[in-house]
Amino acid sequence: MNKLPKIIVICGPTASGKTDLAISLAKKFHGEVICADSRTVYKGMDIGTAKPIRKGQKQHKDRYGFPYYTVKGIPHYTLDIVPPNKTYSVAEFKELSLAVIHSMLKRNKVPFIVGGTGLYIKALVDNLDFPQGNITSTTRKRLEKELRAHGLPFLVKKLFTLDPAARNFIDTKNPRRVLRALEVTIATKTPFSQQRAVGAPLFNTLQLGITVDKKTLKKRISLRIDKMLRSGFLDEVKKLKKIYGCSSPAMSGIGYRQMCRFYAKELSFEEATENFKKGDLHYAKRQMTWFKKDKRIKWITNNPRLPAGKASKAEVVAKKFLKTTGRV
Repeated sequence: MNKLPKIIVICGPTASGKTDLAISLAKKFHGEVICADSRTVYKGMDIGTAKPIRKGQKQHKDRYGFPYYTVKGIPHYTLDIVPPNKTYSVAEFKELSLAVIHSMLKRNKVPFIVGGTGLYIKALVDNLDFPQGNITSTTRKRLEKELRAHGLPFLVKKLFTLDPAARNFIDTKNPRRVLRALEVTIATKTPFSQQRAVGAPLFNTLQLGITVDKKTLKKRISLRIDKMLRSGFLDEVKKLKKIYGCSSPAMSGIGYRQMCRFYAKELSFEEATENFKKGDLHYAKRQMTWFKKDKRIKWITNNPRLPAGKASKAEVVAKKFLKTTGRV
């Protein structure tokens, strides 16, 4: 019998309903949430990342000093960790998340790892090791200068020359990921693809993946982005642009880079909005490509409108998984 501490992962594409499902299950099984999302870690980037918090909501700290927000009664960790002008690596996410998980376990809570950033989730599930090497600010600044001068395709080509295998997993549309892979490769003199060593498992993990048909997902993404724009997303981008500039690492995220181009008069509002929607849809496809490779994930269709008293498949599977913990 696997006696490792139990955690539950809820993954899937953007706009698939991961947060709502996580909150529902966390309420039933005394859980708390760690957000595995490389975009919601940034402070001030709330509307465009669909961060599950209200404007002006107060941040709290648990008894061990880890900050969290309460969302519908459930603590959510790893939100608002760094400002948009700072880089944040998967290694840093793993280190913080492990500490938070152990704080949850000490308080007899079930850790729910919830999000769509596949590498963040894999880092915890497979205990990936990320050697850091001597990464200097000089290396980072030089690469960022090359990005501004020559564009992202130049750095992608440079990365694939140094590490051909990186083309199998690096998101070539994401400057932060490309920059990180390059700086680690240069600093350690070892291809980034060879440095993600799998360690001994730290947890007994149940992975639940949410499936959504393409037509429904496209509609959800479109409606969500329209709601973001009505809720003040343009003002959010304008404020962040004024403080950090559009060349900051986080501002390369989907939605932010399109609206930065709108403010730079490179795109009309309609073109920026359409590109935002297309970018999010392509991102969702890349997420599913990543997750489908992991055969351990149990796929479910999230149905929030079940008859009263009827348990969802996710609830049934989670209850069976947690049966030996005494929490059900």
